[in-house]
Amino acid sequence: MRKIQSQGVHHITLVGADRQTSIDFWEGLLGMPFVFDQPNLDDPEEGHIYFDPGDGRLITVFTNENRTPDIRRTPTEPGCVHHLAFSISQASFWQVVERLDERGIKHSGPKDRGFMDSIYFKDPMGLLIELASYRFEPPEGCRHADVMIEAHRIRMGRGDHHIDRIHIADAIEALTTQRHQSLSEDRSPRNPY
Repeated sequence: MRKIQSQGVHHITLVGADRQTSIDFWEGLLGMPFVFDQPNLDDPEEGHIYFDPGDGRLITVFTNENRTPDIRRTPTEPGCVHHLAFSISQASFWQVVERLDERGIKHSGPKDRGFMDSIYFKDPMGLLIELASYRFEPPEGCRHADVMIEAHRIRMGRGDHHIDRIHIADAIEALTTQRHQSLSEDRSPRNPY
């Protein structure tokens, strides 16, 4: 028996309301370019529109002109999607409250997650959306996931409750030491003064 190895998210498809509500939310609020438009090939009554969330992957939405937005919270029972999280820069993150407030969109306000900042609000169909911003950049040649797993190992080794900035900083140092060569025989911390 062998695994079927995934290589990333290809796309996520959501059930939306009418076409314009989807365009106004995904492109008009979240800035995701509207990149593709065709009928839903499995249901001729629906449209299927595509947005680029910023990394070239796709968020797609099934639309139907007979459906209207319903802001009530989507189900969160087992097997349901709790929320979708999208990455934004720190510079953009600190503008989110103002930009949601000017539209009258209710939100959680900034949440400190230790290694990232988050803010939550609902899309027009009641799906919880998270805008997340890492507080770090991984060392060259590493991914955010590499830093997270190393920070997790450090946190567990110290018996700490959750990952915080110190674990991330120590993980970045450890990964840099492991993956980047140096001519120094001793790479331990020193005081040059």
